[in-house]
This record gives sequence, structure tokens and C-alpha cells, in this order.
Amino acid sequence: MEFAHISVLLRESVDALMPERGGVFVDCTAGGGGHSEEILKRLPPHSRLISLDRDDRAVERCRERLAPYGAASTVVKTNYSEAAQVLDALNIGAVDGILWDLGVSSVQLDEPERGFSYSSDAPLDMRMDRSGGRTAADVVNGYSEEELRRIIRDWGEEKFASAVAAAIVRRRAQSPIETTFQLADTVASAIPAAARHKEKQHPARRTFQAIRIEVNDELTLLEPSLESAIARLAPGGRAAVITFHSLEDRIVKNTMKRLESPCTCPPDFPVCVCGKKPSVKVLTRKPILPAEGELSDNPRARSAKLRVCEKL
Repeated sequence: MEFAHISVLLRESVDALMPERGGVFVDCTAGGGGHSEEILKRLPPHSRLISLDRDDRAVERCRERLAPYGAASTVVKTNYSEAAQVLDALNIGAVDGILWDLGVSSVQLDEPERGFSYSSDAPLDMRMDRSGGRTAADVVNGYSEEELRRIIRDWGEEKFASAVAAAIVRRRAQSPIETTFQLADTVASAIPAAARHKEKQHPARRTFQAIRIEVNDELTLLEPSLESAIARLAPGGRAAVITFHSLEDRIVKNTMKRLESPCTCPPDFPVCVCGKKPSVKVLTRKPILPAEGELSDNPRARSAKLRVCEKL
């Protein structure tokens, strides 16, 4: 199967990493391999890229796509939270650039049977790593109404979370909710008509996002992953992170800000006594957004933001 994969903020993110300098680079979320291939194109001889993904199909796709680059490319099936362990296993110390392209990938969206999209009917799965773990159906049919309300409110930022959670519980009491269309219809029925009419996208979008995040532990893993990977950057090395919704972006922004200004002394102290020193310099005071041309070519880029920091 061929994927309609268009890498978001491709030029901007790879430019920020400056792979032309050479060294070792890590793509923590390889997906369809677009960012990885662009990095490899720009690497000078004797440099190396480590590409990570927890999705079996993405790993297979990347290995095929990046095979022409030979020993310069290493693709590993793992969660991005294990980046430091992968580097240890490969006997790699410091690295020169790290990229995260967060959220669901084109590899996953373009396989309807994966259950990520409300646009195609499929079993409720949503696992990025299909080798085990809970599915979206487990969450939808097994979580309490309060748990559903919490994740739909917190992970989906859905203001009608209480109504959506109650509708899910009522529907599953009749029979389990097993497909994406069943879930999408249930969510849509819980959103007031006036709010539905104002929506430019499907009213189930936020609930699907919330359940996907819960299934894959996306937000709980993000901050520690950023910290541990950035700690492996050599001086002058850069970390670039592409996010697709406000929850991810807030974590990335706050993590970089804290690493840049870690001092915990009260503001009225004349000098720092906590001893915490900055470890990075944030290079994007405001996030880099897709250009109009990219938005026209790739609607999935509409919510993307890129933030970059450099190791001191």
C-alpha cells in the first residue's frame, strides 16, 4: 500500500536542526519517513541518523524508504520515550540534533482499519503499537462515565465532555460501541445542534483525539521524553518539536522554558542560590507556523507548530 504522506513543516524543521554540520541525529517519530529522508539527504559523509517509531507499519515503511542510505540510517521499533536507551544500546553518547513530529501520522490515518479516523468505518483500535495494550474500544466500553468525562475534557478540550461521556455510557448499555462510526454518531448526538452547525470539522474530532491520546499515553510520556533526549544533546545541538494541538504545544513550550530558566529562587533574591543553570537556549519565542502554500497543499498542517531549542 502506498501512503499519501506529506511531511509537515519539513523544510523549517530540518533547517532548524542543521544536519549539514554532520554528526548523529535522531528522528524520534519517524512515521512515513519524510523528515528522516530529508535529514539523510543533507548529512555529510560519516554522519548518522537514528529513526524511531513504535508503529510496526511505519518501521517497515521507513526501512524500505531509507534503505538507499545504507549504514547512515538505523531504524528502530520503539517508543520515543526510549530514545536514551536506544542510544545507550548503540553505544552513542551525545547527539547533534533531535526531532519530534507528534500526534497521529499519515501512516496511521491512511489505513482506515486502524480506527484513528471518524471519516471511515473501522473497528475501534487507535493503537500506534499494535503488539499489545488497550484499544480505543477498551476505553470507550470499559472506562467509567467519570473517567470518560475526564479524558474527553482534559485530552480533547471538549466543553461538552459531560454530555458526550453520558451519551457513550447510554449507548454502550444497549450494546458495545465497536466501530468508529458508532462512536462518531454517539458523540455527534451529544453535541447541541447550534454548536454542531458552527463546527467546520466533525464534532467527534476532539473526542477521538482524547481517546487516542489516552490509548497511547501520548501526553504522559512527552515531558520526560523531551527532558531525557535533550539531555543527550552535545553543546550546540538542537531539538525541534512539531505539535498539532494546544496540549502538546503547552508541554513543549513549558519544558523548553523551564530548561532555559530553571532557577527556583524567589524573584526578590538579589542573586541565584539554588545553583540551577540553564541547559538550553530557546530559539523560537513564537512557534514557527506552516506557510500558506503548505496549508493549501496539506490541510493536516493547519494546526502544526514548530518550537526549537539549542543546547548550551
